[in-house]
Amino acid sequence: MDIRSYIPYYKRNLRLAFPVMLTQLGGAIIGIVDSVMVGHYSTTDLAAVSFANGIFFTFMVFAMGAMMGITPLVGQLYVQHEHSQIRRLLHNGLVFCLLLTIVTCSVLVVFIPLMDDMGQEPSVAAAALPYFVTRVVGLTPFMLFCLFKQFMEGLGNTTIAMLISVVLNLLNVVLNWVFIYGHWGLPAMGAFGAGLASLIATILMPLIFLTAMFSKAEWRQYLRGFSRHNISRRLLGQLAKVGFPIGMQTTMETILFTLSFIMVGWISKEALAAHHIANQIADLTFMLALGIGAATTIRVSHQYGLRDYHAMQMAARASIHLVLMMNTIGASLMIGLRHYIPYLFTNDPQVIDIAADLLVFAGLFQYSDGLQCVGAAMLRGITDVRRPMIYAFVAYVVIALPLGYLLMFPLGLGVKGMWISFIIALSLAAASFHLRFRNKRIC
Repeated sequence: MDIRSYIPYYKRNLRLAFPVMLTQLGGAIIGIVDSVMVGHYSTTDLAAVSFANGIFFTFMVFAMGAMMGITPLVGQLYVQHEHSQIRRLLHNGLVFCLLLTIVTCSVLVVFIPLMDDMGQEPSVAAAALPYFVTRVVGLTPFMLFCLFKQFMEGLGNTTIAMLISVVLNLLNVVLNWVFIYGHWGLPAMGAFGAGLASLIATILMPLIFLTAMFSKAEWRQYLRGFSRHNISRRLLGQLAKVGFPIGMQTTMETILFTLSFIMVGWISKEALAAHHIANQIADLTFMLALGIGAATTIRVSHQYGLRDYHAMQMAARASIHLVLMMNTIGASLMIGLRHYIPYLFTNDPQVIDIAADLLVFAGLFQYSDGLQCVGAAMLRGITDVRRPMIYAFVAYVVIALPLGYLLMFPLGLGVKGMWISFIIALSLAAASFHLRFRNKRIC
């Protein structure tokens, strides 16, 4: 392999990936800032945020994943200059997004009266409830932001979402300081304050995105002419056909992590808080992988639409190289700084000791996590989404959850056992996705 031949592909991929990395990384950093601020307020509130987010993200990730189907569909039309079809796709995407949000919110509301009965300590469940409600209320504006973000990525623009995210993440930090600890004459609200800060920032996200799209004629053309006559069962069906398997695939992984939080909570609130810390740090490098994955889907969909299969394969391989390099750096930092990172979140010595051990596993976990992310993105670019959904179900639900329970409780490994099951499951998923792409034989 001549590495020099990949340099143009590295540059193109990174040009698209970098804004997405900043967008995703910014969101992850805000999650960490929430946890740091809430963790220093109390360990109970930190566990509450972890517990509530575990439930919320299980269903939110499905809805967000289902919206990701818009990117390859728009990408393939964009390189073919089918602008009228792109406009119709966006209008149908708006209807699809709203219907999806209504269903998701309806499911989440069911959990509100059940939070006291899920095996958590009463103080944790009580603090989690108001935080959870703020997240549910904020789902609609967040989903609209996801719609515009995925649409613009299909057009090859990843910068607008980045700029919006950076500005509103900074606002979120300021509002966290005000609401969590009680400043400017307001009472200290703990976990609920973190949720309220996120809600305000989330409401602004789609409003600013729409303003940006209306400001440029090239993008404004896709927003004009909205009519119920443009709403097509065929296009809605196409969005569902591509989007739902992506949503299910991302949900399988999320279910694994959500149930892991519930099971770890059966050990102790200290174990749950430490598990949350390790997940938050692992999410940082995963956000970088998501950025590379988003760029991979865009590049693969564009080359696939042009039927330039050699360039498509080169772009995909370049993404594999990039994610391995970045995750090596991430793993080294996690393992090398494992005795220092937990102090950012808490002063509880028991939580710090557990979290330091888990960060070793989180570092090793980076490779399988990054490779499965890019592998899924490669398949998404060619709208091959059903088989990966099945692979994800087998790896994350059929194998990982029973294995995690076995290692944690009967075999007595505690929370470390769950992280071992993470590594095994995501390695299996990564291998399956990459073999699937390799065997498609479209070039």
